[in-house]
Amino acid sequence: MSDAALRLNDVACLRGGRLLFRGVSLTLGPGDGALLTGPNGIGKSSLLRVCAGLLPAFAGTIERTGGIAMTDERLALDMDVPLVKALGFWANLDGAGRDAIDRAMAAMALTPLSDIPVRMLSTGQRKRAMLARVIASGAAIWLLDEPANGLDTASIDLLGRAVATHLAAGGIVVSASHQPLPIAAPTIIAIDAYLAEDGE
Repeated sequence: MSDAALRLNDVACLRGGRLLFRGVSLTLGPGDGALLTGPNGIGKSSLLRVCAGLLPAFAGTIERTGGIAMTDERLALDMDVPLVKALGFWANLDGAGRDAIDRAMAAMALTPLSDIPVRMLSTGQRKRAMLARVIASGAAIWLLDEPANGLDTASIDLLGRAVATHLAAGGIVVSASHQPLPIAAPTIIAIDAYLAEDGE
């Protein structure tokens, strides 16, 4: 992950005919992290989707070096199959092997649940499974939308360790989170400062 990079230059986002924000610039390299702050509905999730390439930027440019993995409110796991098989589907697409799945499940304390159908998991277990999917991907850039929502204190600690490990390995983390994450001297993007004026 030594060449991981994410660069935004003067990015703006238009959704539903409304300009959410404009002028966002960000440069992250190996081991760097950023926190997106601001009230709900202000555009944090939209900025993450722009970073992922899932939503086009209305203006500005985005450069990415390294694979991207993202979590948001969608589980994105097959509810009817055992957890290990559901994670394996995505790991195969990402070119990751069973070892990566096993490490990710261990990191999120999911190993005892590997043979349990996803539909039988609790809310917190499903959230940890989402995070395990990101870990198993091997992607250099993690985009995490409120990753601590639905997690208890012990699970938040697991999330924190996973983030710290990823950054130490030269990865990049961008998170919209109301919970503190262990990102040393993160870049803070306060979306409030980039809001478009009414009528524009």
